[in-house]
Amino acid sequence: MNPLFTPVHVGRYSLSNRLVMAPMTRSRAAFDGTPGGLAVEYYAQRASVGLIVAEGTQPSDDGQGYLMTPGIYTPAHIAGWQKITSAVHDEGGKIFIQLMHVGRMNHPDNTPHHRQGVAPSAIAPGTGMFTMTGMKDIPTPRALTTEEVRQTVADFRKAARAAIDAGADGIEIHGANAYLVQQFFAPSANTRSDEYGGSIENRARFAIEVASAIAEEIGADRTAIRLSPGATIWGIDEGVEGPDLYRYLVAELDKLGLAYLHIMHLGNEALAVDIRKLWHQSLIINRPGRPRDQIGIDVASGLADLEANGQLVLANPDFVERLKANAAMNAADPKTYYGGGAEGYTDYPALDTSASASL
Repeated sequence: MNPLFTPVHVGRYSLSNRLVMAPMTRSRAAFDGTPGGLAVEYYAQRASVGLIVAEGTQPSDDGQGYLMTPGIYTPAHIAGWQKITSAVHDEGGKIFIQLMHVGRMNHPDNTPHHRQGVAPSAIAPGTGMFTMTGMKDIPTPRALTTEEVRQTVADFRKAARAAIDAGADGIEIHGANAYLVQQFFAPSANTRSDEYGGSIENRARFAIEVASAIAEEIGADRTAIRLSPGATIWGIDEGVEGPDLYRYLVAELDKLGLAYLHIMHLGNEALAVDIRKLWHQSLIINRPGRPRDQIGIDVASGLADLEANGQLVLANPDFVERLKANAAMNAADPKTYYGGGAEGYTDYPALDTSASASL
């Protein structure tokens, strides 16, 4: 039997297969961050994967940066997510909500209270962001005080509890893709002189404190984290110490006994092997743009316990069934990734109506 389709134990859960839906921003929530009705259908359609990791979800007002992204810190947010988690569970699936604080990747025009972005240091990312009135340069963020860093840890903790109250099976901390957690790692974004800046240990401290607080609140076996070692987007540069920072960080996080570590693999095979040795719980590998014919290689080799896929799951609600049948896959439409309604969201055809779909 293909190992991708065998059960696997992750945290406190037994999953039916080793395929994971990667978290993908879709920008279809209400302006106040409440997920909408279409999201219920969208996630339920994809519940045959072993684990859904839901889109990046802000843990606080300060955590939002993009238009129409969901939150998980108000009663309305919790009620909206309850409908989603119930629908996924009704289909036999498991779902973790990803907690994403964007940090400096913020435009005030996209937030309900026109909030300035916050970050480790007052350094702009040097890129633009789409707003309701078009593309605009991201302004310089405000540097968090030491006390505000600790309050942000508390915000993550509160949001994790809210996610569990909403019926989520667990949460994934977004420590990747140039958002707040990774901003603390990178000297290009973090020039602090307190206990959260300078040395490797200090730059890793925020991530470890967030993971520790959430694990204490909801259980380590329902807590996970995603990292993207070596990512250089939007002004992030982890410097020559980057690989050693991740070796230190993974070893420290491993002590917490988290449910899983989710790695965006950007090509550093030696570091990936080291992480595999340092990490003693479930490891998920996501290789962006992974070709169809390479799905399963990381599980087969033992590098990963599970594999995450993004665009293919986005475009194929019956992704698992298509893999098993070696059937053609729908192609994802980039024009409908963000915002809008059902088109490119819940209307991708299932296998029995997709004979003309291309690989």
